[in-house]
Amino acid sequence: MNHETKRDVFEGLVEELANAYIALDGEGIGEELTNEEKQAYMKDYDAALPDDLPVIPELIGKYLIMRKHDRGDLVQALDEGTSFLLDGTQWESVQDWFWFSDVKDSVDTFARAWVLGVWRVEETGEIVKLEEEK
Repeated sequence: MNHETKRDVFEGLVEELANAYIALDGEGIGEELTNEEKQAYMKDYDAALPDDLPVIPELIGKYLIMRKHDRGDLVQALDEGTSFLLDGTQWESVQDWFWFSDVKDSVDTFARAWVLGVWRVEETGEIVKLEEEK
């Protein structure tokens, strides 16, 4: 699973260019990137995750995964998150996080995580990416 962000790919390219600059021999560029290398960078960039992933609490992420596996839709997830038990943890209401959390636009944040299928866990910084259905 690829967890590179656009920034990671960009920094890799900058590093390669810096190394090419160091290789200058005074008569021109030391090593020019081949077309295959350029295409590989473009492919990596296209596959990389966005830099500004939504950040949601771990429990909200578990709820999102649960609703996705139940083949629910976003409207149901937003509407029906009134009380559930997951891993022995009771969350009085997922809607409490939507409406009363310190996260500005938490509903939008949840929706972005839902649509992208990837988010950063608030407590750990870990990136969670839903597996694509076969």
